Amino acid sequence: MGVVAMDGPSGTGKSTVSRRLATALGARYLDTGAMYRAVTLAVLRAGIDPTDAEKVAEVAERARLEIGTSPTSPTVRLDGDDVAAEIRGPEVTTAVSPVSAVARVRELLVGQQQAIIADAAAAGQGIVVEGRDIGTTVAPDASLKVYLTASAEARARRRTAQDAASGRVSTVDATLADVQRRDRYDSTRAVSPLRQAEDAVVVDTTELDIDGVLARLLELAGSRGLRTG
Repeated sequence: MGVVAMDGPSGTGKSTVSRRLATALGARYLDTGAMYRAVTLAVLRAGIDPTDAEKVAEVAERARLEIGTSPTSPTVRLDGDDVAAEIRGPEVTTAVSPVSAVARVRELLVGQQQAIIADAAAAGQGIVVEGRDIGTTVAPDASLKVYLTASAEARARRRTAQDAASGRVSTVDATLADVQRRDRYDSTRAVSPLRQAEDAVVVDTTELDIDGVLARLLELAGSRGLRTG
């Protein structure tokens, strides 16, 4: 089936629709953002300043990540610990942008991501990969590249609802400020900034629900001859 690259800022519904798309296509699923969050958690656990690039790189080189690629039950382990819930906390969310901007961190994780993609190909399976630099850096030869977008306000509302559903306290105003901060950070970093690949299809999810987005993605996948499971 090949690779489907799903890029875009936070709050566009990438994770949910990517998992559902992978399930529908009978493919594996990789959340690259979870990898950056896991390294960020390792940095915080080590008591390192997330803006200290040299020390952050040292932590990243020591961290042992295990990323499960089942779209129905993806897993994230850091040094043997299940951290899937912990990496979604506010401390990690605040620190992940500076950590992910460190060139050595991106070099290490992009290498791991490309190895996971190669493993899926060797097993005769496709993979849906979501993140911020998939179509431009991680998988520039992807069979289908999609750039999901939505208004900052819509993304803030979604993120706040997700937090509430997970038992995390937040407000729309605070989340909007965080969304805008991360957009600025991710789009202006020196290494692999968030941007749309030239050959990506833009899907604006502002007025679409998850089913609507998934229907559009399946239509795009079908137009590229990607098989369904």
